[in-house]
Amino acid sequence: MTAAGGLALIALGAILRYIVDWHLSWVDVDFLGSVFLTAGAAALAFGTVTAFSRERRIARRVRAHAYEQRWSDEPPQS
Repeated sequence: MTAAGGLALIALGAILRYIVDWHLSWVDVDFLGSVFLTAGAAALAFGTVTAFSRERRIARRVRAHAYEQRWSDEPPQS
């Protein structure tokens, strides 16, 4: 799940927790909203960490490739 999915879960959880006042006999809507809020916050944090670590990993790979090309004995290929 990405950061956008986390934001969607947070929005859905906030709607269920604070706006909806349904009273169903088989589910507590306030608790369900709290669960969605918590899951959305976790998904947002995970998506953010994953996105930033992916950028660092790609940047590290590009820098390593440039370093190898600069110090190799062969001329750079075009």
